[in-house]
Amino acid sequence: MPTGGIGARMSDLSDVTRKLVAVFAADVEGYSRLMGADEVGTLKGLTERRAILDRIIGEHRGRIANTAGDSVLAEFGSAVDAVKCAVDAQTALADANTNLPADRHVNFRIGVHIGDVMVRAGDLFGDGVNIAARLQTLAKPGGVCISGATHEQVRKLLPVSFADLGAQQVKNIHEPIRAYQLAEVAEGAPTYLGAVQTFPPLPDKPSIAVLPFQNMSGDPEQEYFTDGMVEDIITALSRFKSLFVIARNSSFTYKGKTIDIKQVGRELGVRYVLEGSVRKAGGKVRITGQLIDAITGVHLWADRFDGPLDDIFELQDKVTSSVVAAIAPRLELAEINRSERKPTESLDAFDLYYRAIQSFRRFTRQGNEEALRLARQAISLDPSFAAAYGVALACYTQRHDDDWIKDDDVVEGRQYALRAVEVGADDAFALARAAHFFSLILRDPGTALVIADQAIAVNPNLAEALRIRGWASVYLGQHERAIEQFQYATRLNPLDPQIYLAEGGLAIANFLLRRFEAALSWATKSLARQKNYVSGQRYAMMSYAMLGRTADARIMLARLREAGNTSMTISQARKRIAHWRQEDAELYIEACRIAGMPE
Repeated sequence: MPTGGIGARMSDLSDVTRKLVAVFAADVEGYSRLMGADEVGTLKGLTERRAILDRIIGEHRGRIANTAGDSVLAEFGSAVDAVKCAVDAQTALADANTNLPADRHVNFRIGVHIGDVMVRAGDLFGDGVNIAARLQTLAKPGGVCISGATHEQVRKLLPVSFADLGAQQVKNIHEPIRAYQLAEVAEGAPTYLGAVQTFPPLPDKPSIAVLPFQNMSGDPEQEYFTDGMVEDIITALSRFKSLFVIARNSSFTYKGKTIDIKQVGRELGVRYVLEGSVRKAGGKVRITGQLIDAITGVHLWADRFDGPLDDIFELQDKVTSSVVAAIAPRLELAEINRSERKPTESLDAFDLYYRAIQSFRRFTRQGNEEALRLARQAISLDPSFAAAYGVALACYTQRHDDDWIKDDDVVEGRQYALRAVEVGADDAFALARAAHFFSLILRDPGTALVIADQAIAVNPNLAEALRIRGWASVYLGQHERAIEQFQYATRLNPLDPQIYLAEGGLAIANFLLRRFEAALSWATKSLARQKNYVSGQRYAMMSYAMLGRTADARIMLARLREAGNTSMTISQARKRIAHWRQEDAELYIEACRIAGMPE
């Protein structure tokens, strides 16, 4: 065998390892041109942009591997982290260009691919790297391009939209690469000559316009369906009192026109725009919708709905329900993120409210206390702000679940619950949280059902109201009915960040029906989503106990105590469930005893 054969080559690679990662490749567009025009200024700008990029990569749990002048190569353990990093990086880098003339902008192009790579001395090599680099060349300046494999991983998990570029043949890669580009809207807006045009200011709460959907079926007879569905969506969104929704007469002035989303946002004075299309073919209809931040042009959500035309009105109701259930939480999340970026001195009641929600969702004692403090501030600014009462009530029910609610909390919470019902007659969120306080803390599930039904009448698409009605049904011993309500809540809002609360409900309802395997499965799912969910830990402990897995039950009991629930005793457990049916309470206590809870 000649020298330099297989054995020699293998020894040369003895320090090389392989792994599967999400590869992030970035470089500066037109770097040579920028250097030729202003070498010192370009180097300064690049240094500033690299500091931004390095910081954001670190924040998204990435590791920078190779760097060379204007290019960066990083690895991520998750495709979601890599793509989120790419989108956030481009947003931050665009902000850094804001005050510079267009010819001095430092624009990166970013490519992301999931693939097998070789690692030597911390640097990355191989096809996975090469493909990410080629995708980066396909990206627009300031844009992101990802592979088909990456798109498959993130398409249902991230609130951004990608345009399919099809199979792309790129340099030095034998097989074509399926590529997707981060969707965006056209930059700029029409220039108006003559009089200065003024636009309405943004409201002090999240605002949205639903534009007429495009009828792409070629059948004018379907125009009524398309327009009717949009009107139903507008009506459904209007039920959310925390939203500012543009009336149909205004949004329909754009019907049949070529539009620029940013311009629509300016003209209507809204932050968010929902647009879509309807296509009819072969007895079936396809409806697509996408939610866009009209200020930044970022796509927050997109989906499509398919169905037969046999009952077109039933499909219209399904689309309306699905769209409203899907975008309402995203509007809330977008507002939370926006409020976090606002300077402290510019806070108002709505910003305090969204900050309170963000703190509450940390599901820690510190987060709870911060959330309640912020909610109280919002209430002091606007004593008729029903949603603020609602988030305060959510804080109290969380305190009850975690065993550290105080008598003063109950007194104040009762006042807040009554006030929420008084001022929030048309605010489904506030009513739902008041219902939960009545059922869980005031131990009055009958009244809770009445309030929950009022919330559902206000907004039949509100998953939280259905979930809370499910809990009231549990306390009344109506476990099969509770399961139906929890399941419907998860079907209405499958991407709800708080879906673990419904899964916890499914756990306890199945447990009380003595379906212990199913109960453990649901409790485990809830903890996979939110490890600090105390009720999920409690239901897992009880399910383990009744399945004879005593060691696992005691491990879970120890976890509860480590989380600060050191005062858990049988006597306190009895107080917690004093309003339950007797047979349900006895099963609960039996499981706690088997798990090793002291008297």
